[in-house]
Amino acid sequence: MDLRTGEPYWLMKNGYTHTYPTLTEDLQTEVCVLGAGITGALAAYALAKEGVEVTVIDKRHPGMGSTSASTALLQYEIDEPLHTLVDKVGRRRAEASYAACYRAIDAIGAIVREENLLVDFFKSPSLQYASKPSHARDLKKEYEARRAIGLDVALLPGDEVEELYGIGAPAGLLSSQGAQVDVYQLAHALLTIPLDNLRVYDTTEVEEVRPRRRGVELRLAGGGRIRARRLVICCGYESQRFLSRKVVEMATTYAIVTKPVDMQYLWPDRTLLWETKTPYLYLRTTEDDRIIVGGRDDEGHSRRRRNNALEKKAARIVRDVHRLRPDIPFHPDFIWAGAFGGTEDSLSYVGQVPEMDNTYFILGFGGNGIVFSQTGSEIVRDAILQRKNENADLYSFDR
Repeated sequence: MDLRTGEPYWLMKNGYTHTYPTLTEDLQTEVCVLGAGITGALAAYALAKEGVEVTVIDKRHPGMGSTSASTALLQYEIDEPLHTLVDKVGRRRAEASYAACYRAIDAIGAIVREENLLVDFFKSPSLQYASKPSHARDLKKEYEARRAIGLDVALLPGDEVEELYGIGAPAGLLSSQGAQVDVYQLAHALLTIPLDNLRVYDTTEVEEVRPRRRGVELRLAGGGRIRARRLVICCGYESQRFLSRKVVEMATTYAIVTKPVDMQYLWPDRTLLWETKTPYLYLRTTEDDRIIVGGRDDEGHSRRRRNNALEKKAARIVRDVHRLRPDIPFHPDFIWAGAFGGTEDSLSYVGQVPEMDNTYFILGFGGNGIVFSQTGSEIVRDAILQRKNENADLYSFDR
């Protein structure tokens, strides 16, 4: 699957940070992780730190798929608001999902600190502003739903949103919990932690996955095979090929990174900004004071359509920002588009399916896929180690 178009900022900023070998020979391992983007990197790290022998493979260079096209906002907010998610999936699952995503942001930060990873990661609040007056009522409902489960949020009136952020909106919901990261950097940093039980191979394509009595066998396109006791599939949108039913609706999203902006035009605490309408406009900053903006999503993920639309979509995003904050000198430096997908209930899929024994999936679909992937890596790690996990059934395929 062709996952992106244009010049993703993280790839242009970082380049090829590390060289990995290609696997062409036979290999045995306790766990094989298929996919070396941020999801595979988090899963491999979670298992390897517990002493599990882990082999990671990817048909591309690590991080070169959807990871390089991510704008990497780390939010606990799911695309579906909590007060309406309750009606879709039930109160327990909805509230537990928000709580799990909330904790996952801190878990990612803890990994960065404990491993002393040299990545651009910093905590920041998150503000969702009402796109129109009728949405202010929904923000009040959302405020009440989150406060009821102990989440730290504040409901701001329109004049306060304008005073603090320069945005003319009727209301805003401010969350204290959020973060921003260079996700391409983070994936490579995790994959190159010096652990004797962690091996990583790139440009290694799987031709066939075969069940075995006590594990799985992966036949490689370039020759050779991998025999593993467990397989963890972290291929993002391309994971659909292994599933008998459709679990993701594909779309295309567009993004811009500006040239560095003078600090006087940036907003307090580098807050993540996003609106209530769907699809939503969202903004974040980088450590060198650039602004990343995304939005203007399209249904489907046709490469030809994406290529043809990129320049026009970028121009529309520029106009969107000018309407939101006309004072900002907004000069695009990088533009790109990427495949994006969501699920019917806006939750991730994590766990096993009946048709694939000894295999686990971590599918962090949606606007906060990186956060879903952290929770998913913990669930799968505990399943393989036969530990209890309170979120074990949260994103199951049979929900």
